[in-house]
Amino acid sequence: MPMAITPPRKRGSSETDEDEANDMSTPSSTTSRASNNNKRARLAMREERLCARPSTRKHQPGAIVRVKLVNFVTYSAVEFHPGPSLNMVIGPNGTGKSTLVCAICIGLGWGPQHLGRAKEVSEYVKHGLQEAQIEIELAGDGKRFKGGNVIIQCNIRREGNKTTFFLNGKPSNKKAVLEVARSFSIQIDNLCQFLPQDKVVEFAAMTPVELLKSTQRAVAPQEMIDLHEQLKDLRKQQKEVQAHHVADSETLQNLEGRQRMQEADVVRMREREQVKEKVRLLELCRPFAKYRGARTKNKEDGKKRKQAELEQKELNEELEPSLRAVTEKLAYQNQIVKVVQERKAIVENSDLAAQAIESRVDALLDRAKELAKEREAEIQSSKKDRQQVTRAEQIIARLKTQMEEEPPELDVSSYNERIREKQRLMEEYKRAITELQRSQEDNTRSGRERGARIENAKKDLANLESQAGQQDRKLKEISLDTWKAWEWVKNNQKEFEKPVFGPPIVECSVTDSRYVNLIETLFQKNAFLSFTVQNNADFKKLQKQTHDEMHLSEINIKVMTGSLEKFPPPISSEELKNYGLEGWALDYLKGPEPLLAALCFDLRLHRTGISLQDTSTQQFERLQRSPIDSWVTSKSAYNITRRREYGPDATSTRVRDTRKGAVWTTQPVDLSAKRELTQNIDGWTQEMESLQAKNEEAQTEITRLRDETKATGSEISVMQDDKANKQRAIAEFRALPTKLAQQEDKMAQAQQSLDDMKKRIGVIEEKHDAATIERGQVALEYARAVDNLRGLHGSLHEAEVLLIEASSDHTILSERIGTVRERLEAKKAEVNQLIREAEKSGNEARRLLNECKELMSCGDEALSEFLKTVPEGQSSDDLELEIESEKARLELMHEGNGGVIREYEQRQKRIEALTAKLREVNHGLEELNAKIKEKRDRWEPELEKLVSKISTSFSFNMKQINCAGEVGIFKDEDDFDQWAIQIRVKFRETEPLTTLDSHRQSGGERAVSTIFYLMSLQTLTRSPFRVVDEINQGMDPRNERLVHKRMVGIACGTDESAALSVGDDENDEWGGRGGSQYFLITPKLLHGLEYARGMQVLCIASGEYMPAERDSVNFKGFVHLARGLKASGVKFGVVPRPTWKWTAGIDDVESENENVGSDEEA
Repeated sequence: MPMAITPPRKRGSSETDEDEANDMSTPSSTTSRASNNNKRARLAMREERLCARPSTRKHQPGAIVRVKLVNFVTYSAVEFHPGPSLNMVIGPNGTGKSTLVCAICIGLGWGPQHLGRAKEVSEYVKHGLQEAQIEIELAGDGKRFKGGNVIIQCNIRREGNKTTFFLNGKPSNKKAVLEVARSFSIQIDNLCQFLPQDKVVEFAAMTPVELLKSTQRAVAPQEMIDLHEQLKDLRKQQKEVQAHHVADSETLQNLEGRQRMQEADVVRMREREQVKEKVRLLELCRPFAKYRGARTKNKEDGKKRKQAELEQKELNEELEPSLRAVTEKLAYQNQIVKVVQERKAIVENSDLAAQAIESRVDALLDRAKELAKEREAEIQSSKKDRQQVTRAEQIIARLKTQMEEEPPELDVSSYNERIREKQRLMEEYKRAITELQRSQEDNTRSGRERGARIENAKKDLANLESQAGQQDRKLKEISLDTWKAWEWVKNNQKEFEKPVFGPPIVECSVTDSRYVNLIETLFQKNAFLSFTVQNNADFKKLQKQTHDEMHLSEINIKVMTGSLEKFPPPISSEELKNYGLEGWALDYLKGPEPLLAALCFDLRLHRTGISLQDTSTQQFERLQRSPIDSWVTSKSAYNITRRREYGPDATSTRVRDTRKGAVWTTQPVDLSAKRELTQNIDGWTQEMESLQAKNEEAQTEITRLRDETKATGSEISVMQDDKANKQRAIAEFRALPTKLAQQEDKMAQAQQSLDDMKKRIGVIEEKHDAATIERGQVALEYARAVDNLRGLHGSLHEAEVLLIEASSDHTILSERIGTVRERLEAKKAEVNQLIREAEKSGNEARRLLNECKELMSCGDEALSEFLKTVPEGQSSDDLELEIESEKARLELMHEGNGGVIREYEQRQKRIEALTAKLREVNHGLEELNAKIKEKRDRWEPELEKLVSKISTSFSFNMKQINCAGEVGIFKDEDDFDQWAIQIRVKFRETEPLTTLDSHRQSGGERAVSTIFYLMSLQTLTRSPFRVVDEINQGMDPRNERLVHKRMVGIACGTDESAALSVGDDENDEWGGRGGSQYFLITPKLLHGLEYARGMQVLCIASGEYMPAERDSVNFKGFVHLARGLKASGVKFGVVPRPTWKWTAGIDDVESENENVGSDEEA
């Protein structure tokens, strides 16, 4: 069970100095030893009386005052009381340090996704239990929460993965808790404030753009964050508007150019259109000209008609007596005509009546003939019934004979058993064929596998003979995973944007075999096996393929974007030879330039000298004072480390033996490997032949079984046919009585039909006799009608004779006055003709008038205006001449493209619309530019001021560890979304300031830079607390000690750096100088670290030997024992003594020990 122990007391400097002086004393005499012992005893007694010097700072609003956990992860029950400044949480791995971080995150309402551990909150409940509880007490601000501090309680239930929250004892929800936390500027989701252990790598991998965003969230007011987001949105809008503006401008220029090119054609086409329009208007004027002509003609025709009617009237008066006599004779003739017509009508009616009677006679005759035919048809149909009766009698006789003969017996079960036996035999044949085919497939598959093995073995055998093949074999022997990855890369180079280079073991070679041992001494295994890519995209693609897709583990990938020219040697080759060295290691290695550049970056080949002769003492002394840091001879490899901060002579040299080369050596063919490959090929060939023979035997057996199957199938068919025939015969015998009854019914029906037919013939004969009698009566009636018709014809002849006489008299009179009548008729015809012409010209004039009205009602203003210009007396002929003249003029003009004018006008409209649109777009761009400038003028100075403070603090922190650094802003003028934080650092005097990334700096250097950057935010942050988990894991002891000192100074406000960022040296409103509350979690601590007032240490211990009750652990007794040992002469590494406070995770108990001092061993 974990136990948390918290030490918070600082020891005075005078006490420390005295202890250190005593520790340095030597037993030169008995007197001095006794004196020293007395001093230690007095000092120990004085230490008993020392009291703790707690921090005068108070928890600022939102800082964590207390954390209580119940059944959470490893804790059954524990309560932490962190201090207002720096809180160091220490303890071995696995004791529950990071559990405190998890509790802070989940307890304040954020999800487990911000921890990088378990994804479900229920997984944080202690194993075997169903519910956990987190209680966090935050310092209040005295305004919103008048009752004091804010207490947030989070209950986690494993069942259903549910969480419930309480706020100051009252039920609440996650949203309300998050609002309270954010009101204190707590940002658990910001890695600049809350950096758990499993998110350290994620923070280090943050892009500069993401770092700027997180930095603003951590230390900038919300207004700056909002301004940045608004600037990004405005820039995006501006780009979209500018893109549309450019496109529209190009379109407008194109349209205007095309408009200018077509302008001359349009003028010519418009002139032609004007002529064409005039022709159209002239043609429309045709009805008006014709109307004028028709109206004039109608007036003339009216005058002629009136004159002719007057002349006709005078002629009628002159010829009236003669015409009257003719008229009277004509009236008598007409009377006779009426009599003749009446008598003709009577004759015709009588004739029709006689014809009707005749028709009745014919109809009765036809009826008699039809009845005779019906009788004959009945007689004929009876023949069919008689035949059917005869046929039915024959069939009945045959059926009775068949019923007397019994069918053969049939044993169905016997047939079925024999058929099933044959079918079972066929199934056995088929199963045997299937097994043989499956065996053939297995043999074929095995044969293909062995063929593939033979091909691969032949390739390996050929590779044994080549240098490249030998290097591939060496790569495969050293790392199978790397060899697999290299094979994939060779076959998939086209998948990458730039060439990807394989491990140096296969890509590089030593130009002179004498230097193989020297060159390989510089290489470690990882260097031999590393892949080299030339951009980040290829790095991600290769990493995903090897790790995620192929699941390979021993894969190293390096990114080299620079060229080999960026790695010049420190001195020239001529100067190098003056130091007794023959050349640089890079001179003797051959390979692709990007790969050599990567090796120079990692192994410094361009700065490592090479010599086949060992280094003498004089050469070594000269090399120590030279710019050369490393060189290799035939026996040893030398590496000099210079520490400029300790003086020009502060150097250390590491010497190791030169390693015998094994990678780039030329070796003879491995005969054992060759023999093994040859034997494998022979063995696999024999196995393939054996498998082929087995397949042939199986095929022979399959052919035989198929023949047997076919023969058995034929036997089954024969038995099935025999069985079916017998079954059919039995079924037919059983159906004979039914068939006999059916035939007897048919015969009875046919006999009944014969009897019915005799009755129908009798009825038909009766109808025939009646029709014959009726026909005789109608014949007599017809004779009487003929006699009456003959008398009517005589009367008609008398009337026709009288009509002939009257017609003759009328003809004679008419001939006598024929000349007079001709004159009268001619005049009458003339009058009628004039009337028709007048009506025709009137109708034509009205038609033309209506046509003119229709044209005028169409609203054609051009026609109305044109009519005003037409001469009043213009005739149709004049109009036609003018039309022909304009058409001739039109034909002389080139017609061109009929759509040019329409296209020109439409294009002009588009130009006008685009011009107006561009004016609006320009106005919009001006407004956007003004908005961007206004917001940038508000945001950029504040950002520069903020980053300047961060940079000043960061530079000061780096300077304290004899390094350099600065923080700047990368300003992308084209996109505010790409503005970024640039951290530039320098860890060596000879290096320039370089951008911090994962390729240039080591893990420890990145860790130092990261913690210093976070510390630089400390005094600027708006967050009430900050958490950093195990950030010191990659640091060396010196950097860790210096970083710790800086962190204590900044967090506790013990040096000038605490006020560096805020610009003053006064205490803050919470009772002290320094930043917000800080949690530093680490599993290890060095001895001799610096402590300060207000700093609190939470020590967490766990294990099987921890007591069940914390009171049984007497820390005060441990301290007294340590003091006694120290007073007796035992030396201890002394560290400043903080005030210690401990918390035991046992059953909800929490207490504080007395304020006692302790050495590191205590």
